[in-house]
Amino acid sequence: MQLLENERIDDLELKGLKLIQDTKAFCFGIDAVDLANFVTSKNEAVVVDLGCGNGIIPVLLSAKIKYKKIYGIEIQPKVAELARRNVIFNNLEDSIEIINEDLKNIVDRLGKASADIVVTNPPYRTSGCGKVNVDDSKAIARHEIACNLEDVIKNASLLLKPLGKFFMVHRPDRLVDIICTMRQYNLEPKNIKFIYDSKDKGATHVLLEGLKGGKKFVVVNREERR
Repeated sequence: MQLLENERIDDLELKGLKLIQDTKAFCFGIDAVDLANFVTSKNEAVVVDLGCGNGIIPVLLSAKIKYKKIYGIEIQPKVAELARRNVIFNNLEDSIEIINEDLKNIVDRLGKASADIVVTNPPYRTSGCGKVNVDDSKAIARHEIACNLEDVIKNASLLLKPLGKFFMVHRPDRLVDIICTMRQYNLEPKNIKFIYDSKDKGATHVLLEGLKGGKKFVVVNREERR
C-alpha cells in the first residue's frame, strides 16, 4: 500500500490487522479500542458505525465475530476515502463497506430497522464548548459541528431492529444527556461501564449499551487500567 504525505501505518496487534493513519488528521484513541471490545454480538449481524473516521472500529470488529456486513458511515470525503483504503489494505472488502454520507441521511440509504447493531464514537464536545481546532477534520471529529448527540441517537434508533443493540463511548460529564436522549428514542440503557486510568482520578470515558425497546434494568460497573 502506497502511503500519502503525512501518513503512517500502525500495527493493531490483532490478527495481523494494520491501519493507515493521517498524522495531520484525527487519529484513533484508546476509547475506540475500548468501544470495539465492548461490543457483543451474534454471528451474521448487520452493523452500522456512525461516524467511522478512518475505519478503526469496523476493522477491529471484523476480527471478533463473523458479521454479515459492517457499514462505516463518514461525512468527510477525505476521511471516508482513508477508511476505504484501510478496508482494502486489510482485505476486508467483502465484509466492510464505507459510505460517505451525513449520518442524518443514512436511514434513507440503508432503511429503517435494517441493523442488528449500531456503534458510535461521536464528537464529545458540544458546539462552542472548548477550543475548536483550526483543522476542520479534527474539529468535526471532536465537536458537535456536523451532528449532535440527539442526531446520533435518533438515527441509531431508526436504523435498529426491535431489540437491536446500541453501543457508544462518550465522556462521563455527558452521561445525563445521553441517558435521557436514549430513553427519548426508545433505546433503554442496559450496561454502563466507566473507564479509569487511575483510581485516584475520575473516569476518562464511559461505555454504554442500549437495547431498542428493552425493559428498564441497567448494570453499572467500572474498569481501571493497570
